[in-house]
Amino acid sequence: MRAIVKQVRIVVVAALACLGLTVPGAAQSGPTPSPDPEILKTVQRMFDAMRARDTVALRAVLDSGARLVTTATRDGKPVMRVASMDRFVGSVGAATQPLDERIVDSEVRQDDNLATVWTRYTFYFGTQLSHCGFDAFQLFRSEAGWKVVHIADTQRREGCAP
Repeated sequence: MRAIVKQVRIVVVAALACLGLTVPGAAQSGPTPSPDPEILKTVQRMFDAMRARDTVALRAVLDSGARLVTTATRDGKPVMRVASMDRFVGSVGAATQPLDERIVDSEVRQDDNLATVWTRYTFYFGTQLSHCGFDAFQLFRSEAGWKVVHIADTQRREGCAP
C-alpha cells in the first residue's frame, strides 16, 4: 500500500511540475509587445471627427453596436450614464461649437483582434475647458480595420489642468 501511495505522490508531483512549467509560458505570450499603431490613430480619428462635427467620419470608426458609458461622482455619490452611439453621434452633429477632446499619456494594449486604449483627457467645448478624466476604449479589428466597440470614461470638473 505504501508503494502505491508513493507512486501516486510521484505522479502528482510530476504532473504539478509539468503544469508549473507550461502555464507561466502561456501567460507570458500575452498582449502583443508593440501594438498596431492604427489603434491609437483610430481613436484620434474619432476625436478629429468630433472637432469637425463630422458624423459620417465619426460613424466610420464606430462599430454599429458600440456604446458609451460615462461615470462621475455627483454630490459624493457615484453615477453612471449609458448612451447609444446613435445618441452620441447625434449630439456631436448638433453641437454648436467644436468638441475638442485632447488626450495624453495613452496606454495601448493589443492581443490579436482586441485592443484597449487607456488615456487621460481634457475636454473643451469650443475654447472653454469643460471637464477632464480618463477614457477607456475597447476596439475590434474587423476586415474594414479597427472599430471602437465600447467607450467608458470618467468626468470631473475639478483639477483639470490644461
